[in-house]
Amino acid sequence: MDKKKVLITDGVHQVMFDGLKNLGFETEYLPNISLEEVHEKAHLYQGLVINSKIIVDKHLIDKMKDMIFIARLGSGMEIIDQEYAASNNIKIINSPEGNCNAVAEHALGMLLALANNLHRADKEVRKKEWNREKNRGFELQGKTIGIIGFGHTGSTFSKKLESLSIDILAHDKYKYIYEDGFSDAQAVELSEIQQRADIISFHLPLNDETQYYCDKEFINKCKKGVIIINTSRGGIVNTKDLLEALQSGQVGGACLDVFENEKPHTFTSEEDYLYQQLYQMDNVILSPHVAGWTQESKKKLSEIIINKLSEQLGMQDIG
Repeated sequence: MDKKKVLITDGVHQVMFDGLKNLGFETEYLPNISLEEVHEKAHLYQGLVINSKIIVDKHLIDKMKDMIFIARLGSGMEIIDQEYAASNNIKIINSPEGNCNAVAEHALGMLLALANNLHRADKEVRKKEWNREKNRGFELQGKTIGIIGFGHTGSTFSKKLESLSIDILAHDKYKYIYEDGFSDAQAVELSEIQQRADIISFHLPLNDETQYYCDKEFINKCKKGVIIINTSRGGIVNTKDLLEALQSGQVGGACLDVFENEKPHTFTSEEDYLYQQLYQMDNVILSPHVAGWTQESKKKLSEIIINKLSEQLGMQDIG
């Protein structure tokens, strides 16, 4: 009997190849494959490993005649039609535990860089400009931070903050009891975060409920000068509304790892103008959706996928 084949569509650690081999799969590694090419080849495979560039909608699932599983590297499940996949007996696996520490560290790093004007100061020193007073920062100690979304990443970020003598407020619509070990985070209603938080960090999935969660209405209910951190999904924050709030001073700064449009070469003229204004702001720290993109997380993501695949399918199912 021919071995079952898995298409890997993004960069993975060697652990993934070794694990799939041990589970009886052959792999085809095409990290640069396009979505269109996946549509053309989907019928050839029994397993699919994806990251954010491959959108698994009903149209693609209809071409997966022999598909057993789809594995998502990371957490974002909005790119998979899970209900339709389940109706076709396709198992869905993701690995939010694999990069939650990386994202939490990145969010803290961005916040510290913003608080201490490191981005601007670094550029100035390289130009032999010595502006100490201009780059006087602020300390996190004594501040209040609101964490919206208290799953794997939000709760891990909370743990990173505990040693900073910062008040931590947490809000999660679907999580009413926070696990032991997160005693420093106080569960509150959203309105309390808006009223009290000096800093708000988003750790939400993107769906119909969370699209533009942070818009003009949300921002205007927050403390003046609030700092916004988004390392979750770009669509959580309305970029135009955020820019206006930054310009007015209602938002005092922003740390953004994710964006509504993450393909600069596809910017419309309106988007290009919008982002150029954002890029010119000294009180904004930006990175190209790499918060969860560390050497360690690359390995962890593969390990978790293999472990979950082994548990869900069992050797007898895939031999």
